[in-house]
Amino acid sequence: MEKYISDFIEIVAKKNPNEPEFLQAIQEVSETILPFMADKDIYKGKNILLRMAEPERVISFRVCWVDDKGEIQVNRGYRVQMNSAIGPYKGGIRFHPSVNLSILKFLAFEQTFKNALTTLPMGGAKGGSDFNPKGKSDGEIMRFCHAFMSELYKYIGPNTDVPAGDIGVGAREIGYMFGIYKKLKGEFTGVITGKGMSWGGSLMRPQATGFGAVYFLQAMLATKGMDIKGKTIAVSGFGNVAWGAVTKATELGAKVVTLSGPDGHIYDPEGITGEKIDYMLELRASNNDVVEPYAQKFGVQFFPGQFPWIQKVDIALPCATQNELPLEGAIKLVDNGIICVVEGANMPTTPDALEYFQKNKIMFSPGKASNAGGVATSGLEMSQNSLRIEWTAEEVDRILKKIMTDIHASCVKYGTQEDGYIDYVKGANIAGFVKVADAMLAQGVV
Repeated sequence: MEKYISDFIEIVAKKNPNEPEFLQAIQEVSETILPFMADKDIYKGKNILLRMAEPERVISFRVCWVDDKGEIQVNRGYRVQMNSAIGPYKGGIRFHPSVNLSILKFLAFEQTFKNALTTLPMGGAKGGSDFNPKGKSDGEIMRFCHAFMSELYKYIGPNTDVPAGDIGVGAREIGYMFGIYKKLKGEFTGVITGKGMSWGGSLMRPQATGFGAVYFLQAMLATKGMDIKGKTIAVSGFGNVAWGAVTKATELGAKVVTLSGPDGHIYDPEGITGEKIDYMLELRASNNDVVEPYAQKFGVQFFPGQFPWIQKVDIALPCATQNELPLEGAIKLVDNGIICVVEGANMPTTPDALEYFQKNKIMFSPGKASNAGGVATSGLEMSQNSLRIEWTAEEVDRILKKIMTDIHASCVKYGTQEDGYIDYVKGANIAGFVKVADAMLAQGVV
């Protein structure tokens, strides 16, 4: 089996050279899916996973826009439409200098499994640009968004591909992109999610990913007869996901003691509550990506250039970006008695750190499961747009919690080992794979 897996990864690597993030995602999935498929006749000769690893379509385009000095700038735009077996493509748009095809293919591949886990009819996709919104004026961001969507609009639609926001793409950027899409197409449709409430958005969307991660955490703890109340939590990041996680965890009686940015992390032993949570939104709105101002404002410790995993906590919630929890962080967390790790971001844990957690039987949830609350609520926004109705925050929250609880149950179903340890990575991969694979088999060679 090890040779079978390595041969498979080699085949994908030859087709996708110099794409480490994508190949990391492929390896993580293949290590659980290929053994699962091995003794099942229904999958033999169909190369299902190889087909899943090949995007149905990759779109790359030039984005020219004019800055405030009147100079023409050039960026590159992408949309990776990975898999549409169970519904129209669905996945965020990311604006960040690090954006490249490897990262977007990894995100689109993960999105395919994540969307399947929600049980909503959504395929997998991801897109974005190497444009950096940091330090840009509103006018520059508007002109870039209009230029970006002036090309992308040809390939998306409410029944084809429904993008959403991601890193660097918030309510402002969504508004600019939706506005030019509406003008170019001459129609008002639910083609983008994360919209404003006055023009087709859904209540709860900004908080949804963080809320969903905490609901998943609750379900994990319940398998051990534990409650979130009274637990200390280390959260990384300070954007929408972190904000939602801090808000819900605090509401449920936990104490969140860290936030982080590229500059380092803060440690607040009294817990991030009340006006401190509100200040997270101020930081986010400032279009700055540093957290030291929090330490200065509230008089707490700031650890420059360090991840928050050095702190002694019960639970770790990485909510920033990929590969932010390395092996040394995992070792420190385990030494300090960590109970569980719940990924709020996409693939924030490095492969060796993940292996270390599982070796030490630490409860660990992959982002494709515990991070699914955001896209689940985007799916609910799509439903509301189609029905031309608006649900209350309480109704959206109720459905979100049920979706996350159901995802947890699927992970337990496929991931419970003989010794009782729940391998959530295996469970999430298999549960998502089965739904997509069965749809692909039913639709033939397309």
